[in-house]
Amino acid sequence: MLLGGLIVVAVIVIGYAIYIYNSLVRTRQMVREGWSGIDVQLKRRTDLIPNLLAAVKGYMAHEKGVFEDVTELRSKAQAAANADPETRAKAEGALGGALMRLFAVMENYPDLKASTNVMDFQNQLSQIEDQIQLARRYYNGAARNLNIMVESFPSNLVAGQFGFGKAQFFEIENAADRAVPKVEF
Repeated sequence: MLLGGLIVVAVIVIGYAIYIYNSLVRTRQMVREGWSGIDVQLKRRTDLIPNLLAAVKGYMAHEKGVFEDVTELRSKAQAAANADPETRAKAEGALGGALMRLFAVMENYPDLKASTNVMDFQNQLSQIEDQIQLARRYYNGAARNLNIMVESFPSNLVAGQFGFGKAQFFEIENAADRAVPKVEF
């Protein structure tokens, strides 16, 4: 009777360990899927930038420094494409800042703002930025779930045994980007 009880307990423990392992695998795959979503959107943005620059160069010929910054930071973002999320986030954050500076300078050119071609690129870029934000939320949620499982008992025992590690969050690097804008009347 005692032996039968021990066998039942052992089967339950092994079954629960298998369940935890499968949950860890599923969550890790969700993290990978989330990262892939971010990667796709960042690539779309990177591919759109040369077209945007080509469309505005004729109007903004003397704004050479802005173009050089965007081009250089785009190259750095492309080079960081296979880096860890923290490095990639820094490179993409710098590129996003350069694009914001470009759009700020573009505000000084009424002919440029009226160009349907440029407006189309701005709209596409805005849509891509929204998709990046959604992909980042999904990825960070999946990373959070994996990190909870890796750190929580008893799943941390299974995670440690099979080499599951924590996932890095894809966060905004610039603290000013996190700040709530001040509105004064």
